[in-house]
Amino acid sequence: MTKGQHSVSYSARLPRLTEFGARCRSYVFDSLANELLDYNPSHRRLWGPVKRLESLYPDSNPQGNYADPVSQTNGFIFVRIRGGFHEIRNSICDVVVVARLLNATLAMPEILSTTSSKGISSQFKSFAYLYNEEQFVLSLAKDVTIVRTLPKDLKGARRKKEIPVFRVPYSASPFYYFHHVLPVLKSHSVVELVVSEGGCLKATLPPDFEEYQRLRCRVSFHALKFRQEVQELSAKILQRQFYCLLSFKLRAPGRPFIAFDPGMTRESLAYHGCAELFQDVHTELIQHKRSWMLKRGIVKGKLSINSAEERLKGSCPLMPEEIGTLLRAYGYSRDTIIYVSGGEVFGGQRTLIPLHSMFENVIDRTSLSTPWEMVRLYGHEVKLVESPGPPPFTEEVTKRAAWKNAGPRPRPLPPPPARLKSYNIEGWWGWVAESDNEPDSTVMELRTNAHKLLWEAIDYVICVEADVFIPGFDLDGKGHPNFASLVMGHRLYQSATSKTFRPDRKEAAKLLDEIRQHMHHANHTWLESVRRLLTKTLLDGIIEASSKSKLQSFLSHPVPECSCLRRDSFEVSKNSSSPSTSQLWKALSITRRCPAWMDSGPISLSKDKESEEVVEEDDSVSELFFGQSAENHEGDAEVNNKEENQFEDQEDEGGDR
Repeated sequence: MTKGQHSVSYSARLPRLTEFGARCRSYVFDSLANELLDYNPSHRRLWGPVKRLESLYPDSNPQGNYADPVSQTNGFIFVRIRGGFHEIRNSICDVVVVARLLNATLAMPEILSTTSSKGISSQFKSFAYLYNEEQFVLSLAKDVTIVRTLPKDLKGARRKKEIPVFRVPYSASPFYYFHHVLPVLKSHSVVELVVSEGGCLKATLPPDFEEYQRLRCRVSFHALKFRQEVQELSAKILQRQFYCLLSFKLRAPGRPFIAFDPGMTRESLAYHGCAELFQDVHTELIQHKRSWMLKRGIVKGKLSINSAEERLKGSCPLMPEEIGTLLRAYGYSRDTIIYVSGGEVFGGQRTLIPLHSMFENVIDRTSLSTPWEMVRLYGHEVKLVESPGPPPFTEEVTKRAAWKNAGPRPRPLPPPPARLKSYNIEGWWGWVAESDNEPDSTVMELRTNAHKLLWEAIDYVICVEADVFIPGFDLDGKGHPNFASLVMGHRLYQSATSKTFRPDRKEAAKLLDEIRQHMHHANHTWLESVRRLLTKTLLDGIIEASSKSKLQSFLSHPVPECSCLRRDSFEVSKNSSSPSTSQLWKALSITRRCPAWMDSGPISLSKDKESEEVVEEDDSVSELFFGQSAENHEGDAEVNNKEENQFEDQEDEGGDR
């Protein structure tokens, strides 16, 4: 390269380098400034803890007389689990409880989507592909006897299909196992359970089964730890730097972030008839899945459903642009970090474009990890070569030969090529118009499904640790636990004070439709309505989950069985000028006090002071909804702040209750 060439190359790069340096400096100063925002009432409202939940502690330890598992059990239980990430996690918790119920020895559950026949690395075996086997066995040593594999004679009998198999129904009662499974277990010393649909035990159990509910919590929140490679990469992503090599991390001091789970799966969209939320082939795919569900009795109703009406009923998920609008209206600025979770967002990345236009830092797992790290996570996998398609039909070959040997032009057009049976997730699904049944998955697709479990495991860790979590859809169509519902349950158990919005989709849809045609001219009354709605869900959403979500998934609401109240919280309630705190505990049926050793410090008595905090409007919110910036309209900003001073922070007042 000559001197002139080098000069031109450097000058071409100079603007980019200057922009890069400016961005780094900006983030450095922002990080330093944000450290002072903890004293800002608006910052505390956006990112601070939910004060009224600060006395709620996790406690899943056994209560009273809880015996260790006996050495002489009724036999072995071998379990095969079908489904995705959330279905697997929920099913494992259920089968451990079933093993305890039947006084059986549990063989390590087999996750069918991670067996070696799916083309994944032979380095990991089924359960160990996703979870830490040693942690699982040791954590539950005082609850259930767990072995790595069945004894040799029983393994041989299983290969010969000589052991009884139960395809367990979803949400079976304990009495099903006592009356159907236990007699067979005692007579054969082994049974095999096939679990699908995300669970094999009722979410709500009789009061005298409360210890089994606490066992579920111990399994999900303590025993089910991801394997070391997944935990290490998740920790790196939480601390990863990007944009520049200076203090901008997902988990950087002064840089809190929001985790958003879209929850847009093809199955839930088809179940509720939300096809018209999308366009072109995606609508056709949803309708094809709904037709399949109708023919098998999974869903009742008509094939074509008015998606607009279902959306107004709250049955359809909130789209990413709608979630973005709610967050901006609540007060989150344009530079807020939004982490989008989910192994796959139905509709592709184009559905996230509006969210990117509202927030400049929309990231996901792929933004914070390298391909090399993911390959290392998968382990050594053999290279798969897709088998060539079937040879053309004889008739088609004959037609083409006739066309080539035809007379002078003009000739008729050649016959169209046959539609390939293979398909691409991002391309045209050729089988939709040809068959009611979807084509069998290729080995490559089966391998990708196993990879998705690891993707969602990383997302799960990040969502649980996020400063704020908001779902687009918290339960799927069948009422089974989905990814978001498990995350919210884990956050409620582990750190109840962490902000977890549970938006009422019906109310949110009404508010969003009010300004759909004039979003940039929304008034302050509308902004206050959105803020009151989201603030109200911080507490009312938990109370609502106790009467709705818990009936379908215990792990989505492990309260009150797996929680306790600090002893001094009762004194705080007595000294409080509002009875709302005691009403909250009563609504959640929490009466158990924590052990004395959990009382690590005094509970804040500044509730009344915090309830008087004002909510100041963020300048970036003005830019989005009013088309003006604080720099050019300082006088208007003062007026806006005076109006916002009338809006009280309802987090400590419990909304309108």
